[in-house]
Amino acid sequence: MIGLDTSHVSAFAQILNDPTASHYVPGGRVVVAYPGGSDDFELSYSRVPGYTRELKEQYGVKLVKSPEEVAAQVDLVMITSLDGRVHLKQFQQTLHHKRPTFVDKPLATSVEEAQQILDLGHHLPVMSCSALRFADPLVNALQASKEDVIGCDICGLIAEEPTQRDLFFYAIHSVEVVVTIMGTGCCEVRAARSDQGDLITLIYSDGRLASIRGHRQGESRFWATIHRPEDNVTLLDLDQDETARPRYVGLLEAILQSLPHGHSAVPAAETLEVIRILDAAVTSRNLGGQPIQLETC
Repeated sequence: MIGLDTSHVSAFAQILNDPTASHYVPGGRVVVAYPGGSDDFELSYSRVPGYTRELKEQYGVKLVKSPEEVAAQVDLVMITSLDGRVHLKQFQQTLHHKRPTFVDKPLATSVEEAQQILDLGHHLPVMSCSALRFADPLVNALQASKEDVIGCDICGLIAEEPTQRDLFFYAIHSVEVVVTIMGTGCCEVRAARSDQGDLITLIYSDGRLASIRGHRQGESRFWATIHRPEDNVTLLDLDQDETARPRYVGLLEAILQSLPHGHSAVPAAETLEVIRILDAAVTSRNLGGQPIQLETC
């Protein structure tokens, strides 16, 4: 692991390293980590000491002084740094070891850096996504088919952090759900902001529609409405099964079933689509809600 400044590292270590854990996933162990942390991001640097101590003392993880040392001693790299601004640099530091790599969300905080990571890693499997993509209610709802989906509406928390480029910090969860449901092909994005939240609308090249309603306060639950023809509507509470089976379990299963075998469980095109939608939404919001056309138009 590279970056011990998020609750994800604690959850991942428990699920992978503790065979007695109720949601234990076999097939991999966290064995070495670089603490990292961003000095200008309070939510990052304030968490590093606690998670570093937990991984060392509770899970026996070896601590090293650089991302390169992590990559040299493992079969698979996880870049878990909370700060998306550092992901490109950390990926560059590990690249020459040619390890399959999972980059926690967001892959990057700009389309250019996201594309650079994917281009640099074209010869090895690279995966990046929100764990919300693997929430059981969503997976089950799309199990039969995604072909007949004509639209969706997502509602969830959109928290912001000063250093994290507006929507990139938390709106990525909702955008990830949209792309999981709708696939690629978003053509136009509009975003409006108020003190209470954001409303983002998306138009697809085939005429399908999607929306994201994000609030800044209140509960952190995520909801999704999937629209199919003939007034067929499915409402999902994406946090419904968290006590029975956390979404991190599905994420880690997907990582271990794909990256060690030379491919990503999430198509690169979908990963990049998430970043493009976020980038367009930020631009639209800054321009007072003007529509932003994507390259697929």
